[in-house]
Amino acid sequence: MAEADIDAVSAVRVRGWQAAYPGLMPQAYLDAMDVAQDAARRREWFARRRPEVWELVAERAGRVVGWSAAGPARDADLTRDGGNPTGDELAPDEGELPAGRRPSAELLALYVAPELLGTGVGRALLDAGTLRARSLGYGALYLWVVRGNARAQRFYERAGFVPDGAEEASDVGGRRVPELRYRRPLP
Repeated sequence: MAEADIDAVSAVRVRGWQAAYPGLMPQAYLDAMDVAQDAARRREWFARRRPEVWELVAERAGRVVGWSAAGPARDADLTRDGGNPTGDELAPDEGELPAGRRPSAELLALYVAPELLGTGVGRALLDAGTLRARSLGYGALYLWVVRGNARAQRFYERAGFVPDGAEEASDVGGRRVPELRYRRPLP
């Protein structure tokens, strides 16, 4: 992703939320989402982004139609030392990592233009992100899915992700929205 992609990425992200989450998040929150506001926040974030986070875009005929972001694990139980992805201790469930291997990477976001769902764009982004994580030495990839988002759950399960039992809830527009964590090893 380049800075020039920000407006298009924001449009994909906002439209993706509005298509994926009716009934799962407050409708007033979804209706109030604004592409220009999202792009302004994304520009601020882009200017100070961490180099270990990678963002990818999918294009068709020169138009951004999908976006994903991934980076080192943020969940303390999936990092080597409970918070520092470059620490020396392994999380209890990571086992012995071979030399040069890192613990888990996190898929932070993956959105596709709603009219292109089911066309392979999301799978191409997921495959490219997985390849990047593997090439950087990560031993696993994980992500969070909103509970009840059956389409996303099926998509990730077909790609080899399984729920690992972790659950959390985020506040979205004054409502607690439950999420399930999915993981997949990167052999």
